[in-house]
Amino acid sequence: MCDSHHIKPRFLNTDLHDQEHKKWNRRSFLQALGLVGGGTMMLNGMTLSASRPSPLAAAISDSPTDRIIVLIRLKGGNDGLNTIVPVYDFDTYSNLRPTIRHQMSNLYNLTPDFAIPNFMSDLQSMWGEGAMKVVHGVGYDNSSLSHFAGSDIWASTDIENNEQTGWFGRYFEGLYPDYIVNPPEIPAAVQIGSIGNLIFDGNSNNYAFSVANPNQLEAIAENGTIHDMLNLPDCTYGEQLQFMRGTTNTTYTYAGTIHEAFSNSENSVEYSEDNLARQLAIVARMIKGNLGTKVYMVTLGGFDTHANQFEAHQQLLTDLSNSVKLFFDDLEVSGHAQNVMAMTISEFGRRPDENGSNGTDHGAAAPLFLFGPCLEGNGFVGEHPSLTDLDNFSNLQHSTDFREVYATILQEWLCIDPTIVSQTLLGQNLNTIDLGFNCETIIDPGDPPVENFSHFVLYNSNSTVIRINNPSTQHTVVKLYDILGREISTLKNEMLLAGEHSILVRNGSNRGLSNGQYIYRISAGNKNYSKSLILR
Repeated sequence: MCDSHHIKPRFLNTDLHDQEHKKWNRRSFLQALGLVGGGTMMLNGMTLSASRPSPLAAAISDSPTDRIIVLIRLKGGNDGLNTIVPVYDFDTYSNLRPTIRHQMSNLYNLTPDFAIPNFMSDLQSMWGEGAMKVVHGVGYDNSSLSHFAGSDIWASTDIENNEQTGWFGRYFEGLYPDYIVNPPEIPAAVQIGSIGNLIFDGNSNNYAFSVANPNQLEAIAENGTIHDMLNLPDCTYGEQLQFMRGTTNTTYTYAGTIHEAFSNSENSVEYSEDNLARQLAIVARMIKGNLGTKVYMVTLGGFDTHANQFEAHQQLLTDLSNSVKLFFDDLEVSGHAQNVMAMTISEFGRRPDENGSNGTDHGAAAPLFLFGPCLEGNGFVGEHPSLTDLDNFSNLQHSTDFREVYATILQEWLCIDPTIVSQTLLGQNLNTIDLGFNCETIIDPGDPPVENFSHFVLYNSNSTVIRINNPSTQHTVVKLYDILGREISTLKNEMLLAGEHSILVRNGSNRGLSNGQYIYRISAGNKNYSKSLILR
């Protein structure tokens, strides 16, 4: 815990550090309750039809490549210098870290200039097989030293940290504009851990099937539910427990789909009992069982190594190395490995110099790992940061913008049209980088969405208003549903002229409405859009 960290005051305000950890945990708690994003929680008990996906969503589902990205979040801020050791400047490295440095005799040289610790022997094997690359010095200008802000920036791609949606959340929002009423038949993404992270958040939905830990996902995958409904006590308490467990089970919209994929496959290698290995073992079975989900995120925590770093960091990197190797060995047996790539992300690196507690404090740039036989060769990408030419806060300067890595993954791995990639990354025109893969055919996005059509909810002191910006005159139907999916009333059914229109929800309904959460759906032209709102 951060309360026991020994942090030098000149680098980190301890009170602020603890406060932002609490804020981070608060969002995690809210999202776990379905109050942040909350696509699946919101649809509890709703009878859903099969989704009619957008042309782009259909194109991705039917894509012959079936490419999958697995994000491995190294939560807490990984120390890059003790992961990829710059042996070309070993003296400077050693002087910066007299206590926690790796000895040259304990390193394995990937190239004459860079090495990894010997305990990461499984990655030595992947490097030798041409299934590993490292991007040097990944970060952004004026890197935040806050866990919370740093995580948000890496998830949102907004380095000013004003955006509250994630890059994959925006991407899925474009694919599934009617998601809240008509979600896809398979999870858009599967997330284990990192509850509260923005990465899959859209403007009003979280697009990932999210569980807090592998225990929950194992229960769902094995049984189709998270809670056992049998062997309950035969009394009032048992009835109440049955109701609560049943309610919780039904919130997991995709539990049956995940259970089916899990049951149709098995692991071909023996994974360790480490947390990351267990997560990747489940992901492997979902991939091998043809779940169809193209984006996964798993989490390995513990990288906030302010004190006594050496042994703890060694264990974390050993877990990473071993788990990733087993994962790809497993997929190789079934013939899936070539279509899967894994990538590490972390909210920041660590400082180049050690602190007074045998650890490292929050820093800036760090290496990013890519894994998989799809890379077709090992190598380092970009320029390693100088150990002497530091930024104004004495941190490593980045040489590769993390958003360029994202752009490359979207465009060259998932084969998304560059225009959509730019929209997903907040309109930024980013260069792609050569990571060893490319798309021969970019997925055709089909008909573009209606230009400039937008809708959002305004909350005044005594009213809730749906605001529609209509780019052209068209017939528009707005309906209101309760959170069980039952139609409550039609708020609007008429030709709406081009321009801005406001619908007062209570006034538009033909019946009295209780306070609480509702869903509205707009049908305009041949497009459907949906969001949630609250009456109070």
